[in-house]
Amino acid sequence: MDDLTEGVARFRRDVYPARAGLFAELASTHRPRTLFIGCSDARVVPELITQSEPGELFVIRTAGNLVPAHAPGPDGVAASVEYAVAVLDVSEIVVCGHSGCGAMTALAERHDLSGAPAVADWLRHADASRARTTGETGARAVEALVRENVRAQMANLATHPSVARALAARTVTLHGWVFDIRTGAVAELDATGRAAALTA
Repeated sequence: MDDLTEGVARFRRDVYPARAGLFAELASTHRPRTLFIGCSDARVVPELITQSEPGELFVIRTAGNLVPAHAPGPDGVAASVEYAVAVLDVSEIVVCGHSGCGAMTALAERHDLSGAPAVADWLRHADASRARTTGETGARAVEALVRENVRAQMANLATHPSVARALAARTVTLHGWVFDIRTGAVAELDATGRAAALTA
């Protein structure tokens, strides 16, 4: 906890004073342009990867960057998606997977998750992703599953009424990314799942 406390002190001392004007504006304004859906993995930091300022990204992080398909009933991910699209009017949605994803590795390598039943239940939201990658083995299986999972979660997103309406009105665009932790590269997936390096 000491490192976090020290970090807060550094923020208040070194960072905040230089950005006080921005934070004063953000105190009464919340207009992010992008909904960024990424993995909970501590190595994947959306604001760092995209070099975004505070207030620019509305971020949802889940294990395996999973987005359950729309279903009736309370759902924190669905509520966050709806808020970003219907209330905040984001114009871009990014679903970002990453190399070495523990969730995708567990699925690709068929790890025994009997000791983590909540994790096992959650990862069932990647069943369609896994079904698309049969035949791959080893590291290639994980890489393929990471890519297919991004595509599957984009499809799940489109089942949410707020997203479906925004897509029909062409007020929002979906993007699928894969972040390589070792190299820092980000690739964008096309409709077929092929990856191309993301450049400005």
